[in-house]
Amino acid sequence: MSARRLTPEASRGLASRFSERSVLVIGDVMLDQYVWGEAGRISPEAPVPVVDVMEESFRLGGAANVARNVVGLGGKVEFLSVVGRDSRADDLRSLLENEAIPTEGLLEDPDRPTTLKTRILASRQQVVRVDRESRGALDGEVRDRFIQRLLGKLPDVDAVIVSDYGKGLIDLGLMETLSGSAREQGVLVAVDPKESHFYQYRNVSVVTPNVHEASRAARVTVRDLDSLEEAGRRLLGDLQSEALLVTRGPDGMSLFEPDVATTHIPVMAREVYDVTGAGDTVVAALTLARAAGASWEHASILSNAAAAVVVGEVGTASVTAEQLERAIEVGFPVENAT
Repeated sequence: MSARRLTPEASRGLASRFSERSVLVIGDVMLDQYVWGEAGRISPEAPVPVVDVMEESFRLGGAANVARNVVGLGGKVEFLSVVGRDSRADDLRSLLENEAIPTEGLLEDPDRPTTLKTRILASRQQVVRVDRESRGALDGEVRDRFIQRLLGKLPDVDAVIVSDYGKGLIDLGLMETLSGSAREQGVLVAVDPKESHFYQYRNVSVVTPNVHEASRAARVTVRDLDSLEEAGRRLLGDLQSEALLVTRGPDGMSLFEPDVATTHIPVMAREVYDVTGAGDTVVAALTLARAAGASWEHASILSNAAAAVVVGEVGTASVTAEQLERAIEVGFPVENAT
């Protein structure tokens, strides 16, 4: 089967429809702190670099960065997550408001902290990351309110993106409720998994694991295209989803669909500075493109181009519709497995 290309004209046509699509993003939200400095000496206390801090900044992380990507690409977004009752939550709200992301869907749980991830960077390289978070399961009245809000928003959106970072918000009961209701209403559901509990994601539209996550979930050691094919097909069958998009870092992406030859999409990035948030960009672009009428193949190509933009920047990043269109202008082939 000959490879198909996504032309710049088709890309522009899809991107022009992003503004007509509404996406509900749910999942684990976090505040990303970046501490920038220079490391010119080693500590006398331990064999570690001493970083002289020059600057610090805060950015949206986790599900919030997915929402930021949806907005950046021109889509309409609704946002639903859980934060603590603390100053970090206030910082998150301010950042969300700056990005024109609604904040009324941030539910407070006084028994858990707002997740904060602190990355210390020296000479553009990450030295260490410090996490302050809770991974306890969401329960009680807050969980009930979350599910009520979720079901209440479904009739008004074209798609739902689930951003699961394993902080206790996404569980089997919630996913079964979501997938069943979304299927009844014809709403696309995309899952960006960061955890091993893939059995929770059955019957959604698409799942976007990286190759290591797919390998673990399928219980197949991926060493080459043959073992990748085995893992992808097994996982697609287990999940019963419409598509499975496996991101493979420097090897690009591989798209699996039932009864269709696997599509391998080569990497597009010329320089990679930081992969932080790249998965958020992939799932946002993929979902918007599919909701705008793209095939899974063309939606995947668009998401690959979007990822190429963000990995060329340091820190959790997002991509705009204009950047995506410029990236796709160069065009690139896809290779179909035989």
